[in-house]
Amino acid sequence: MSNNNRVIPVILCGGAGTRLWPLSRKNFPKPFLKLGAESLIAQTVRRAAAVVKAVGSEDILLVSNESYQFLLQDECTPVLNSEGGNIALHQLLEPQGRNTAPAIALAALWAQTKYPNEDPVLLVLPADHLINPVPTFVQVAQNAVAAARKGWLTCFGIAPTAPETGFGYIQQGAPVDELNGAFAVQRFVEKPKLELAMEYLASGQYVWNGGMFALRTGDVLQALTQNEPAVALQAQTVWAGAKETKNAKSTGSAFAFNKDEFAKLPDISIDYAVMEKASNVAVVAASFQWSDIGSWAALSEQFSADSKGNSLQQEGTGQLISIDSSNTHVRLGNRAVAMLGVENLLIVDTPDALLVADKSRHQDVKKVVETLKAQGSELVNFHPTVHRPWGTYTVLEDSSGYKIKRIEVKPGAALSLQMHHHRSEHWIVVSGTAEVTNGENVFLVRKNESTYIPAGNRHRLVNPGVLNLVMIEVQSGDYLEEDDIVRFDDVYGRA
Repeated sequence: MSNNNRVIPVILCGGAGTRLWPLSRKNFPKPFLKLGAESLIAQTVRRAAAVVKAVGSEDILLVSNESYQFLLQDECTPVLNSEGGNIALHQLLEPQGRNTAPAIALAALWAQTKYPNEDPVLLVLPADHLINPVPTFVQVAQNAVAAARKGWLTCFGIAPTAPETGFGYIQQGAPVDELNGAFAVQRFVEKPKLELAMEYLASGQYVWNGGMFALRTGDVLQALTQNEPAVALQAQTVWAGAKETKNAKSTGSAFAFNKDEFAKLPDISIDYAVMEKASNVAVVAASFQWSDIGSWAALSEQFSADSKGNSLQQEGTGQLISIDSSNTHVRLGNRAVAMLGVENLLIVDTPDALLVADKSRHQDVKKVVETLKAQGSELVNFHPTVHRPWGTYTVLEDSSGYKIKRIEVKPGAALSLQMHHHRSEHWIVVSGTAEVTNGENVFLVRKNESTYIPAGNRHRLVNPGVLNLVMIEVQSGDYLEEDDIVRFDDVYGRA
């Protein structure tokens, strides 16, 4: 492949999505939320794959917290399989979040290592935006890549449709690449007050900062060295210590980093580190439909409203009863929700948390998360359903001395060989077949059968079948938290 054709989509899977609580949580954040048939990250990978196929490239790179490694593989691998084209999925696994400048620096160093005689263009994409239609996105991305190949650090500028105060703005200057619709960036503007946002909209000179970039590898590393050398130097140190790790479901690579060295990376965005300081910054107009789904108000706009302005997000079997209510968005789970004489509300029902908020306060949902965090509540971190490399478990009941879980294990997957000091477990198979190791014995447990694991016994659960294994687990003991696990062997490297 000619180095003029190499484009590597870099998908940034960070951010807590606190304004979309209680659906978005630390261990299952916004990119994994489904909007339609696929999650936001799956949709982003599908768009990235379309660009890769259009330019004849072959790699997609995900940058995320290390705890999302296998969850991302589960979301993204089926997308790439359905797209075809032998696209390799690679991962950079961060031990903690350090913002977009370090993430992009490490992505650039990864690309230089993989393709030392080339100067690939990184197409930097957030994992949690909603963009349509895909062919228009592919064309705009190619325009941005073309400008990047001419030495421009290129942003995507979204044509504003309202005086939005929640976005940053870019003022366009003179054309620098008319063939590809690129303009010099005159200045970046932080989230403005309403009066100023109205002026920007009326002037026609400003676009929203879409948080997407096309950056030639050498150019972005040089810009970091010139404008934020602490990021560039520490990124080199971190990359030098990178270790390739298990990437069970992908044909690509995965790299983990030294936690102490990674923590020394400055916490700074690419906007502050480079784009607002460099002189060779351009913006390409994006003509596609775009939303960052940054709040419940933004998400509610994706659902059609009835004659009274009410919109419904049906996610379960629940029923909505609406009487004399208007301009309200409801996210339904499996319970009935009744509205009587209310207006301008956001109602979000999940199995363990209910959000009721005034629509005008949609940006303040993060204050709820801050309050819960100060209280030490696990509602910030976990849903009742927790994702693991082997499948999921859902806490059905948690009380003093016992806990009941629904466990679902993917075909061919295995839990670690483990032991608990403080709890015993009863396993009842609901569907599928379980291969159980209990002490020195290995045996099968089939549908409607059960087994008992005493405290202190080494045990392992494997799904030997081709369908999901579903079990009910009843734990009993004086301590039932997840840290009472001693792992002896684990196919996912957690032992």
